[in-house]
Amino acid sequence: MNKFMNLLNQGFAPKAQKVANNEWVLTIKNSILQVLPFIFVGSLITLLDIPENFFKWWPNLSPISSFTFGLTSIFVAFLLPYNVMEHKKLSNQKIIAGLSSVALFLMFANPTWDKTSSIISYQFSELGAGGMFVALVVGGFVALIMEAFGKFSFFSKDTALPDFIISWFDSMLPIVIVVGTGWLLSYVMHVDLYKIVQMLLSPLSSSLDTWWGFTLILFLDCFIYSMGISGWVIAGVESPIMFASIADNVTKFANGAQNLHIYTHEVIFSFPWIGGIGCTLPLVIIMLLWGKSKRTKALSKAVILPSIFNINESVVFGIIAWNPYLMVPLWINGLVLPLITYFWLKMGLSPIPHSLMQMWYIPFPFVTWLVSPAISAIILVLILFFVSGLIYYPFFKVYDNNLIQEEN
Repeated sequence: MNKFMNLLNQGFAPKAQKVANNEWVLTIKNSILQVLPFIFVGSLITLLDIPENFFKWWPNLSPISSFTFGLTSIFVAFLLPYNVMEHKKLSNQKIIAGLSSVALFLMFANPTWDKTSSIISYQFSELGAGGMFVALVVGGFVALIMEAFGKFSFFSKDTALPDFIISWFDSMLPIVIVVGTGWLLSYVMHVDLYKIVQMLLSPLSSSLDTWWGFTLILFLDCFIYSMGISGWVIAGVESPIMFASIADNVTKFANGAQNLHIYTHEVIFSFPWIGGIGCTLPLVIIMLLWGKSKRTKALSKAVILPSIFNINESVVFGIIAWNPYLMVPLWINGLVLPLITYFWLKMGLSPIPHSLMQMWYIPFPFVTWLVSPAISAIILVLILFFVSGLIYYPFFKVYDNNLIQEEN
């Protein structure tokens, strides 16, 4: 075990942290984080729309969700090059880069254009979560162009022209290149960037809806988290797929389709991850009820409230991270609980979530009932909670006994 831990500590962890600190990973992560308030608003509207199923007089609040969560790709298209310019210390290019990216994204968003009446119409499916990867591709391309021209100027340093005039003219060339590229690809060559991105990502997206892909990705989240590395390292890949999947689930369910995606935020944070990634709430309760050492008693009292609201950084960094006694059960949970969840839902024992609900901080089992209103869903949560506790308990008792010996 010591050799394995040393290998992780000296080999894997530094490389993973290097990836996490990469400027592109950081900017993609920050861009998605900045959009989360709009996604939370969309989730809140989903919650507030529930009474509409029972009361005819209840107002339809869905337009609020459509113009928040339904526009996330536009927001990301603006924020990604904006954040790259900020990271590169090219402050003068931030706004121009963001606006150019929005223009290019809208050109690729497959608008219906009636040239006789000059009316352009878009579908929310292209502008919302379904277009997230296109927004990242567009934003990355614009960032590269703007960075290349970041220090370019048509004018000499001793020119008498005002700075804002210089900025206007210097920004025109990269804008023309960006928008001209969009015109050439979409209107001349008729390239459908959405279909290309969908084709390239189809194998990955499809694999995450299989039992092994679903289990592997959730185990990976637990694995890197056990070493104190945030799951946001792979959020640039995970988040767009999950947002697109739940958006597709909404459409499919409305049309009566049954083949809903399993790899969504709504499934993961409403079923297996009770208390946070790795299902840590059962561990906290075990610590609180059966912990004998002074450290586990004190820590359990400090982390129980955040854990109820699915905030588990305190318990992970306080007792699990780089602790082989508890890293191993976290990994086992990362394998066992996704498998139980996957087969339970795919067998039709509980409804697969088909509405947006990003409010991961709602305590269990209330969050589960909101996304899958069935007694069977609550039964699944109880099974997952019990199984997770059985996995944690023997490992924790060994660790707690060692702490008692040290304290004595």
